[in-house]
Amino acid sequence: MQLLFGITPVNISKNDQRVLHVLALGGEIQYSRENGKVHEVICYTNDGLVLSNCTLDAFKRLKSKKLISSKKGQPYRITRLGANSVRSQMFQRF
Repeated sequence: MQLLFGITPVNISKNDQRVLHVLALGGEIQYSRENGKVHEVICYTNDGLVLSNCTLDAFKRLKSKKLISSKKGQPYRITRLGANSVRSQMFQRF
């Protein structure tokens, strides 16, 4: 099954969906490198809170699927593919 523009749907775990949803609402993933490789990631919401679901494994999965990207050394943000892949859900702040 193909969607618009030849993009096939991506299987995303619930944890990864939560991270993508926060990124879609304006969040970002700060990272630190050691020996040229990312070794620590912290996901911040739009309000500046830290999302505990964002682990290094989740980061690697999202990056390998090209759902997040970084431009010119800036924090990682959601890509257009990531925004199209995340399932809409009601954002509950309570």
